Amino acid sequence: MTFSDFQELVNLSRQEIYQETYAENRETIRIKKEKTIVKNLAHILDAALRISNLKGFQAMSMRDLSRETGMSTGSLYAYFSSKEELAEILQSTGRAITLRLLRELSEEESTPRAKLRAAIRTHVYLSEVMRPWFYFSYMEARNLSKEERKKAISSELDTEKVFSDIISLGQEEGVFVRRDSRLAAGMIKAMVQDWYLKRWKYARRDVSVDRFADFVIDAVEAICLKRDQVDPNMEEEQEHELHRHSDTHENGRRTGCL
Repeated sequence: MTFSDFQELVNLSRQEIYQETYAENRETIRIKKEKTIVKNLAHILDAALRISNLKGFQAMSMRDLSRETGMSTGSLYAYFSSKEELAEILQSTGRAITLRLLRELSEEESTPRAKLRAAIRTHVYLSEVMRPWFYFSYMEARNLSKEERKKAISSELDTEKVFSDIISLGQEEGVFVRRDSRLAAGMIKAMVQDWYLKRWKYARRDVSVDRFADFVIDAVEAICLKRDQVDPNMEEEQEHELHRHSDTHENGRRTGCL
């Protein structure tokens, strides 16, 4: 799957989640046309994320959101009753999209190794496509209500469980070595987090999202994969790739490009 193919999947998933958000909040959303609701909800949430990433959600006013969306404050309040409810919708939609795609795309694969690769690539791609949401979710965690904090923790554990379950399956089938699967899952999450929290660093080093995903997969397999499962040809390719990028970095450093 290419990154552009993945973007289409996320867009489709977002539409489904927004439709579900409308169904769940039918009593509070005072608009009746579902097509209009889904379109405007996407517009409102994207605008809220842009503002939040610039100045913080707490500092965002309804006037800011009205200006960014081109909608009146009265129209905005037809979709949510307060900023707190807007924050809850932002958090819940992002979590739902992340968990759904992680599960769906990893379950399409037939072997533990392929499942783990798909899950890692999906999570990295998600953190690129939905970088504003991931950043928002991380930065606003300290401002969550007690109930929302519980949901955030539960969501974190649910996504980690996708990885730990795959690793445990691979251990049972003799593909992965016996290690703490939950610790390995937490390590994967931490590596992916570095991508969206320190995106500037990888942009400066000219690291693409595909290259980053490949590197995380290689790093995880180096820890989890049994030696008899490693393809010798793949090891040679990885070593060649490592030297190629090392040479590029060294040449750039000498010329002051990096």
